[in-house]
Amino acid sequence: MSASQVDKAEAFRALHSGESFLFPNPWDAESARGLANLGFKALASTSGGYAERLGRSDGEVTLAESAEHARELNEATELPVAMDLENGYAAEPTKAALAITAVAEAGAVGGSIEDWDPDDEVVYCLEHAVARIEAAAEAARALDFPFTLTARAENQFRGIDDLGDTISRLNAYAEAGADVLYAPGLRSHEEVRTVCDAVSKPVNVLAYPGLTAEGIFAAGAQRISLGSWVWAVAKRTDLTSAMEVMTAIRDEGDFSVLAS
Repeated sequence: MSASQVDKAEAFRALHSGESFLFPNPWDAESARGLANLGFKALASTSGGYAERLGRSDGEVTLAESAEHARELNEATELPVAMDLENGYAAEPTKAALAITAVAEAGAVGGSIEDWDPDDEVVYCLEHAVARIEAAAEAARALDFPFTLTARAENQFRGIDDLGDTISRLNAYAEAGADVLYAPGLRSHEEVRTVCDAVSKPVNVLAYPGLTAEGIFAAGAQRISLGSWVWAVAKRTDLTSAMEVMTAIRDEGDFSVLAS
């Protein structure tokens, strides 16, 4: 592990105790460099965007491919990179831990583990979901730099409208060792505030049309990611158009541009 990875890890960790920030999602080295040139402070991969870039659907990428993608993104810029690790590429807690170790070895300084079981298309029971986060956190703490672990509660994103259960899960994941909490699918500033007020760790929010950066940050979130939204723009048009969208989001904080 190089000193530069330590520097990136410490810079990324510091972002979570400073000003709230936008956390955009490149899908290849060129888009990573484009986002870095726009002045963003850290980058997060998009599992959906990367899978589609490979001609597949989200969930069809292997851990080895994700680790190689981490290496690609890490080498593209000097910015910290965190990886969307889906469910850790298997149900077992040991596999979630292995996913953390693999992308860390490839240069990533953060990563997320979600509680969605893609095989049975259900959210893992809480006990099992917590065990997976505990294993991932243990792997993260075994590294010789501060890897930032994000735990994702997938209820709202998967059409399960149970904010109470989502909050209970996020709090359990915080107890299990997660550094950042993430419930993709929150669609109002009020929902964001309800989550942020109920948890004790920094919160990541997924951008949606109808939300604004100002509103999300005022509600208490620490960071906003874009998921595969910007990839979708590039796929329909080109990279230049995608960077224009990100420039508008950076300058105006209005996610309505994503609706089109």
